[in-house]
Amino acid sequence: MNLQTKIKLKKVSQNQISYSSKVLLLGSCFSENIGNKFNYFKFRANQNPFGILFHTKAIENLITNAIHKKEYKEEDLVFQNERWHCFDAHSSFSSVDKNAILERLNSRILSTKKQLEEANHIIITLGTSWVYRFEETATIVANCHKIPQKKFLKKLLSVDEIGHSLEMITSGIRSINKNVTIIFTVSPVRHLKDGFVENKLSKSHLITAIHQLLKNQNVSYFPSYEIMMDELRDYRFYAEDMIHPNNIAINYIWEQFIMTWFSEKTISIMKEIEIIQKGISHKPFHENSEQHQFFLKNLEEKIIKIKQEIPFLNFN
Repeated sequence: MNLQTKIKLKKVSQNQISYSSKVLLLGSCFSENIGNKFNYFKFRANQNPFGILFHTKAIENLITNAIHKKEYKEEDLVFQNERWHCFDAHSSFSSVDKNAILERLNSRILSTKKQLEEANHIIITLGTSWVYRFEETATIVANCHKIPQKKFLKKLLSVDEIGHSLEMITSGIRSINKNVTIIFTVSPVRHLKDGFVENKLSKSHLITAIHQLLKNQNVSYFPSYEIMMDELRDYRFYAEDMIHPNNIAINYIWEQFIMTWFSEKTISIMKEIEIIQKGISHKPFHENSEQHQFFLKNLEEKIIKIKQEIPFLNFN
């Protein structure tokens, strides 16, 4: 008896992700979930240099600013609730120190350009089609920073607007890295604060725009949203808020991504690294026992062996 409607995934044969790859992840909070998996398995991966970005305009803005090495100045900041904020970045950048936030923004812009230039794979997770326009400057923001909502105009981006933004993203990336593999996906997190119908409309705009892009450009799509909605159609796969995928769901989607984009050799190395990671996190009952010392010696030998194959690995 089959109790799931399974999505058929085809394993890619070219440009697979391996331990020689450099990976950059951009987008919604689900990109952080997957980015944490890359970090756990010790890939050379960076995620969201400007923090979580939910929509295409914010991601487009980051990429454009990075390519042109924008220098952030005081006029790019806004002061609210005794803290300085930047509409281009996540609230985790906000600071009481104006110079501190500017220094961090400008440092990240330069490192983002370097990551875009060097990446073999860029994974972009789109969260929503809804955006907020700051009426004083008529600019679409990445984050409202709890500034009163009356100062913003909420807008649903059309399929054409999203499509144009996606074209700007891909053409911008390829202007400095023509051989990079770009993978789009839609976040399985539902934005129910927008409304149930509004969330469906938002996701459908994203999916339609991405698939129009697939026809015209050499980009790929991974169905994170569809796996959550169709294969994992049960609230046991959700966190307590009934909105975000829980760890079981994140692990399941990650496994499907591995089977699609990773070679068998890479998967084999990941299994070795997982054994080491579990060994490092192991808490002994008797730290000075002979058995534990043997365990530590065996673990160290595993680390030395795998670092001979992949020198950049760091388990500290």
